[in-house]
Formats: sequence, C-alpha cells, structure tokens
Amino acid sequence: MMKIFPADILLPDFSVVDGTKWACVACDQYTSEPEYWERVAATVKDVPSTLSLMLPEVWLEDSEKRVPPIHAAMRKYISDGVLKEHPACGIYLERIQSDGKLRRGLVCAIDLEDYDFSAGSSSPIRPTEKTVVERIPPRLAVRRGAPIEMPHVMLLVDDPDDTILSRFAGREPDAYSFDLAEGGGSVKSAFVNADEFESLNASLAILAENAKIRAEKNGGAPITVAVGDGNHSLATAKASWQEIKATLTEEEAKTHPARYALAEICNLHEESLVFEPIYRLLENIDVMELAKDFEAFAAAQNGRFPAQTFDMILEGNNVEVVIEHPEYTLPVASLQHFLDDWMKSHPRAVIDYIHGEDTLCRLAARDACAGFVFEGMSKADLFPAVEADGVLPRKTFSMGHAADKRFYIECRRIF
Repeated sequence: MMKIFPADILLPDFSVVDGTKWACVACDQYTSEPEYWERVAATVKDVPSTLSLMLPEVWLEDSEKRVPPIHAAMRKYISDGVLKEHPACGIYLERIQSDGKLRRGLVCAIDLEDYDFSAGSSSPIRPTEKTVVERIPPRLAVRRGAPIEMPHVMLLVDDPDDTILSRFAGREPDAYSFDLAEGGGSVKSAFVNADEFESLNASLAILAENAKIRAEKNGGAPITVAVGDGNHSLATAKASWQEIKATLTEEEAKTHPARYALAEICNLHEESLVFEPIYRLLENIDVMELAKDFEAFAAAQNGRFPAQTFDMILEGNNVEVVIEHPEYTLPVASLQHFLDDWMKSHPRAVIDYIHGEDTLCRLAARDACAGFVFEGMSKADLFPAVEADGVLPRKTFSMGHAADKRFYIECRRIF
C-alpha cells in the first residue's frame, strides 16, 4: 500500500526574502513566450528567487550553458543560509487563483518506487497521459548533480468526501503567505507535523480500497493517485533515482533522499480544479496543405463515437472541421493521432502545446502557423478512463490556466 511522507523542507526566511520574487511559475509554462521569462528575470534581478534554481523549458535546448549556474546557485543558497531546513513536515497550502477561486493542496514526499511511467503500468501512482521518453534526457541533465529539488508536480486523489484536505481548514499560515507574480493570485500555508501523517495515510488507504471497487467496474488496474501536472518532471525524478539506485546497496537505497520526490496532493473534486484543453500549435508549415490533409483525415474516419468539432486557425483565418464518425473517444485523441502521422512526413514542422485559447489564437495568426481548438475532457472521466484504457494521449488536459500552475516555493535536498 502506498504512503505519503513528511520531508525535510527547505524554505527562505520570508521576513527577509521577498516571497513574490522568490516564487516562480512551473518551468513548463509559457514555452512559446520567452518574453514572459525575460520580464520575470528583469523583475527579480539579483535577489533570491527560485528563478535562479530552475530552467524554463523555453530555453531547454540551451541547457548545457545554463545548468552549471543553476547548480551553483543551489549550492550558494544552501551555504549562505538563504534556504533554512524545516525537518519532517508537510505543507498545507491555500492558493487563491487568478480567477479568485480557492485551491487547496498538501506538499509532501512520495516514494518513487510507487510510481511507474512505463506503458501498461499498474503502479498506485501513475501518469494520466503518455510519457514521451525522449523528453526526459534534457530534463535529467538539469536534475543530475542538483543538490536540491523543487516541486511543480500536482498529484490528484479521487476524494469526493474530502477526507484528506478538509482536516486542515482554519490553520494559521505559519509557513508563508504572499502574493504571486504575473497575475498568479496569492498563496498561504501552514506546516503539517510528522505525527499527522499516520492519519493521512489511513485516509489514503480507504481511497485505495475505493479505487479497487471502481476499477472492478471499469476494468484495468486501480489507480490511487494520478499525476495531474508535471508528469515529465516526475518521470525525470524517477529516471534519476534509477541511476542513483544502481550505485547503492539495498540498505542504502531504502533511505536515500533521491528515492523520494516532493509533490502537491490535490483533490480531483476541488471546485477550483477545472480541466482545460491543451491546444496544438504548428509552425513552419504550409497551412493550406495541413488543412487539406486534416479534412481528408476527418472524412476517412469511420468510428462509433459522437461527432467532434475542431476550429482550425490558419494564419489567423478560422476553418471549422467536423469528424462525423470518430474512431477515438476524445477529440484530442483524434487530433493527436493525425498529427503524429503528419509530423513524420513534415520534418520541418514544429509542434507546441498551448494553454489558453487567446494565446493560441495570437500565436496561430503568424505566418506559416496553424492552431487547433477543440472541446476538452470532463475531469469526472479521468480515473475511469485511465483504469479502463490506460494512459491518455500526451497533453490531453491542463488543470487551469498557465498563471494558476504551481509556483516553485518549497525545496528539498536530494544529496
């Protein structure tokens, strides 16, 4: 039975360090907008910030040059006392999103032995979407040799009775409390003592039993915890642990800090957790050729699922395409199947995954660019779909807008 654990969490002294400048949104956001990251850097300048401890994925291809200063900053923040350790605890947080809604979470450690991102996995913690293994090596270069980790992974539990997070209601924010930059809302948090985890794990065990009952109805292996955001970062942590584990004795492997990873546990049924579609943007293409090929693909489908509608944005011009008889349950699955094949014969084309329709429309208005808008999936379908069908197509959904993604705040030593 999987468990969650307290961790030795590292935080700055927020009476000295500006929390708004310290916190930075997840590295996998604004990947087509370097100007966002340049603006954040100009605001932060040289004050302590998690921006110095992470690599925005917009610059991932430049990692060879950027990673050494990141690792140096991590070591400096530890040696200079910028990061102070809070032993054996969790963090209960309340995030006010950009839309004013409350989202609650519990930052704790998970055992990476309970997580498996490989195809056909039946582990208690597993991804909801396909893990693209080719995306792991450049991220592994950032983690390999890093003395600390920061979580932007958000894990989902199917907890309709709110047994996990409701117990923390009304706690005084004794860990941190501040506004988040770039329209990210605000956050406040309280420490969770190590002795509270026994009760937390008892509640988690009940959810695991419920998952078995649900999976018996849907078929497939029960899933206790689903990776909602940050799966490739968690997969990177797993890959890193596998490397390290190979160098350890069995006894050493039981307690090595890299065996664990920080993550935020969220309730799937939280009202503020809204599943948003992740749209597709293509660049360096002949837009008319793409439109013709997608229309032919749509006409050739002969499945049994309800019709699916796509709004193609071709250099700013909108064209509606309907698949009358889809062969795949979700619109994103139909589209991704087409794009996977189409990209193989168009090597110059570049694909990106965009959060937010307004952003997609703006980017797709450029020359040689096209975007796809489509209906997203219901979050109530998530756990049953993963249990019955396995992982969903990559980038099937996003939990909210980019500004509402998890911000880096907490750190933990992994060496």
